[in-house]
Amino acid sequence: MDEAALVAALDTGKVWSCGLDVFEEEPKIHEGLLKNLNVMLLPHMGTYTVETQRKMELWCIENVRMALEHGKLKSPVGEQKGMCGK
Repeated sequence: MDEAALVAALDTGKVWSCGLDVFEEEPKIHEGLLKNLNVMLLPHMGTYTVETQRKMELWCIENVRMALEHGKLKSPVGEQKGMCGK
């Protein structure tokens, strides 16, 4: 997210409001977002529901199972390619 562009859009009224729990240069937050009364800023809470936590647990278990049984991950991370000698 380009926070400077978002702040400009908020300041001109092109965007009325926004809610964010992830920031461009964490932990730094653009001053324009902090000062705008139409902006809701939260810590990483997008996954703080029982249902989402359960789905994340099942995803992790499936990832481990696939790694052990098939040598592949359900959710590979491209940046880590080759870290395990493969």
